[in-house]
Amino acid sequence: MLMRAIALLCLTLSLTLGGMPAAQADGVDQAKIDSSTQLWESSAHALNEVNCSSCHQAEQTQAFVAQPGVESCQTCHEQAVDTFLLGKHGIRLLEGATPLTPAMARLPMQAAAQDWQMTCNSCHDVHAVNTMQAATDSCLGCHSDTHSLNYQNSRHAELFAADSNLPRPSAAAVSCATCHLPRHEMGTGDNVFTQVNHNNTYTLLPRDRMVKDVCMNCHGAEYSYNSIFDDELVEANFDAPPTLALESFDLVRAFNARRTDQCTE
Repeated sequence: MLMRAIALLCLTLSLTLGGMPAAQADGVDQAKIDSSTQLWESSAHALNEVNCSSCHQAEQTQAFVAQPGVESCQTCHEQAVDTFLLGKHGIRLLEGATPLTPAMARLPMQAAAQDWQMTCNSCHDVHAVNTMQAATDSCLGCHSDTHSLNYQNSRHAELFAADSNLPRPSAAAVSCATCHLPRHEMGTGDNVFTQVNHNNTYTLLPRDRMVKDVCMNCHGAEYSYNSIFDDELVEANFDAPPTLALESFDLVRAFNARRTDQCTE
């Protein structure tokens, strides 16, 4: 209750003292404020003392900001936003254009999502900060191509569902984000932390990058390469072991056999 009171006080002050006209402040939906506050109370933002005014109040003018943009997120999540702006999802914002919408995409997209604008808020509920939702549900809210829809039938989806009781996915849970927004361990010693690469195109091309940065965290090199270069298996979202056998690995084995024979002569 104390945290809710603090949140409501911060929001009220930002509405009344932050340069927002009284009539406009009165028009704010109280039910939405209550709902957002309730979600915020148990979020990572609340635990880190990031309150309403942290995002909804302009730093220079103290004016109320109804819909904070990526610049607001960037003040704390600099690496996440910087990489987001380099991918297809965010590149238009980097270039000063309007946000990407599913209607602009070449891949099939959900009909209901055609006009949604791609920002941080598109995948993250900024009040709840539910990374489980952002890891898969947010993706499938827009994408309706064969590869995306087949995720639900994959072994990866089974692993993710088994881990769904956690506040955020563990290394054992494989979501859309696991492969397309890979995590990287940074730092050394006691100062090790995880950063998420929000550039959604980083691991797409060349495909070898997906193997190195993602697949081989769980699978061997041959299994990974045979999977990622099998177009039908990719479309099926890896619902079965690979049947492709790249000749490169046969050549490596033959080379090693010759080298072993030479060493034993």
